[in-house]
Parts: sequence; structure tokens; C-alpha cells
Amino acid sequence: MPEPCRIPVNGIELNVALAGSGPDVLLLHGFPHTWELWSHVMADLSDRYRVIAPDLRGFGASTRAQTGYDAMTLAEDAATLLEALGVCSAAVVGIDAGTPPAFLLAMRRPGLVRRLVVMEALVGRLPGAEDFLADGAPWWFGFHAVPGFAETVVEGNEAAYIDWFLNAGTLGSGLPAQARDAFVAAYTGREALRCAFAYHRALPESAAQIEQAVAATRLTMPTMAIGSHPVGTALERQLRPIADDLTGHLLEDCGHIIPLHRPDALLDLLRPFLAGHQTGQACVRG
Repeated sequence: MPEPCRIPVNGIELNVALAGSGPDVLLLHGFPHTWELWSHVMADLSDRYRVIAPDLRGFGASTRAQTGYDAMTLAEDAATLLEALGVCSAAVVGIDAGTPPAFLLAMRRPGLVRRLVVMEALVGRLPGAEDFLADGAPWWFGFHAVPGFAETVVEGNEAAYIDWFLNAGTLGSGLPAQARDAFVAAYTGREALRCAFAYHRALPESAAQIEQAVAATRLTMPTMAIGSHPVGTALERQLRPIADDLTGHLLEDCGHIIPLHRPDALLDLLRPFLAGHQTGQACVRG
């Protein structure tokens, strides 16, 4: 397993795991994860790619910033990280909370994103997710949205709370103990919880940013949308009208945490999709 390093970006420090060499692949995790969500994926892809897996702002061992949990700022964090590593072009993969910033990075910086993979999330209020949202947003969106409240309720019970999401996200099949323990540790304590819930509190701002981006441009790079349970094909339906080259996949019998629940099925999709790009080179910086 790679040993993460800290890289200054956008006024904060990101905790970043790096593995392998070759064309760059950036992996953006979601909630309640850290970069270790990608351990199995990194071990496989690092034979052919340089894989870059940060803890998002405020998550894991990255800076617990007071602000900046909207999708645009998270996308700027990712862009600044790539530039700090000398990357001119990267394939970008996002899941859950990592999907909106991956999407906005591709929309705002298409020259930096050669291929885009997004999974198990919605992108703002774009049409296409009406069936998924027919009974309302998931219960925790409202719970997390009230400033200070969820922290007060969850503090002291973090392990049980995080375990609920991990068990639901793998359809009860469980996680490797190392990953589970890393996630629980990363979300224990009031400040860790505040940062995690700040992402949900920024969702209205993120949705407005996404609407502005869609009004101005399209997804021009090859894009793949992967669904499982519970989001299914909702993300693909959102992206279909605004993407020039979109491939959609639905993984059956797979929970929300795809990289840990069915990593081999995910890799079967990622390998050929990523191999379709031209070999990228690191920027020459001087």
C-alpha cells in the first residue's frame, strides 16, 4: 500500500497517495471514505498508470478547512493538485461526493481531463434523476444539512454511524477490516464530522455551480457513468443530454461502494476505457 504524502494546493494541504508510473489517473473518493477506498484499484492500475488518490479537503488526513466544500472549490483543489504534480492531462474517476467535483473539473478544464469516469452520485439538479428522487433525497442529506446538529448527535457514536453506511454500501457483505478501521478513524471527532457534513451543507451551492457550467458548455471528452445500488442509471440519464461521448454501465448485485464491494467488476470496466486514451506525458516545468 502506498505511503501518502502531503501536497500544498489551493491554500490547504491534501493527503495524497501515489502509485505507479505512466499516464495519470486521478481518483476522487466520496463519503464516508478516504483515499483507501481505492486500494484494490490502485494496486491493479499502478502497473500501467501513475495513480493519484487524495483525501478530499477536510476528509481523512487532509486539511480540515473551515470552508470550500462546494463542488467548484473541490474541483479547483483537484486541478491545483494535478498542476503541482506536473500533470498536463489525466483520466479522472469520481464516486459519490467525488463525482460533482470530477464533473466540474471536466466541464471547466477539458484540456486537463482526457477521460472521465463518474459513479453512484447525482450531478446537482440536472434532469434525469426524477425516478431516483421520487420519494425524496436520502434521509441523511437533510440530517447533515443542519449546521452543528448532526455533529452533536453523532459524536461519540461515530463507529456505529459509519458502519451503517459501509454495510448499506456493500449490501451487508462487509469491508476489509483495514479499510473499515481507516474510515471510522477518519470520521471520528467533532471536527472530522463537521468537515464531512459540510459537503452536504454545500450541495445547494454546488447545484448552482453545475447548472451554470451546463448552461455554458458540454462534456466533450469520453465519459463513462457507472451505477449500482441505489443510484442505478440516474447519473447516466442526467449526463446523456450534455455529453458528446457517453458510455453507461449498471453493475447488478453491487452496493454503492463499488471499489470495495466489487472491485474486479469495476476494473473490468476501467481497464479498457482508460486504455482508449493516448499516452499522456507529464508537463515540463521549469
